[in-house]
Amino acid sequence: MVQNHFHCPVCQYQGEFIAFRGRLHAQCPQCKCLERHRLQFVIFNKLIDQLPTKSLAILHCAPDPFFAEMLKNNFGTYESADIAMSGVDHQVDLQSLPFENNRYDIVFASHVLEHIKDDLSALKEISRILRPGGLAILPVPIIGEKTYEYDQPNPAEDYHVRAPGLDYYQRYKPYFSKIKYYRSQEIPAENQAYVYCDSKYLHPMKYSEYQIFDLVPVCYK
Repeated sequence: MVQNHFHCPVCQYQGEFIAFRGRLHAQCPQCKCLERHRLQFVIFNKLIDQLPTKSLAILHCAPDPFFAEMLKNNFGTYESADIAMSGVDHQVDLQSLPFENNRYDIVFASHVLEHIKDDLSALKEISRILRPGGLAILPVPIIGEKTYEYDQPNPAEDYHVRAPGLDYYQRYKPYFSKIKYYRSQEIPAENQAYVYCDSKYLHPMKYSEYQIFDLVPVCYK
């Protein structure tokens, strides 16, 4: 096991991370971000360094508070969206969006598609509203080798309608020209972007005896 002293890239806290839902070293005690948030935050900052973001428009779906301020400060146009959340710019359904074609340069929807029954319609809509050359950042929680569809939303998994597997990102390919994957291994170890598990727990993305790595797919139109 690693020493429990880390650096949070979101709020700049340095020190111990705390357990969350049984996962060791998962949560920053200051800003409350989790493993996936830190990975996505670092990857987003890498993309910002490569893009003229002040002239770009981004749609942030089901917006996590950890990203909103950073995105507002870096993009020329920032808009938020959710099907039910209050305080967003657009209350919309990703399966049928009211926006015109080619409206946004970036769509960011983290851990959203596993909640949507007709995820293929959502992917088609995301691609439609992206401008040529635009990109979508669409990570989901990978549970096993194969994707499993539930008959009903699963209350034990925050009402997910499916358990995505390693095969899930194959669904993205008809809607995007290229997909680039970023992994937990690609950011500084001090930012702690791994899910810690029991040594006997089997997972297709197991990195070490106690660590499972995460993936962030960046999809290019």
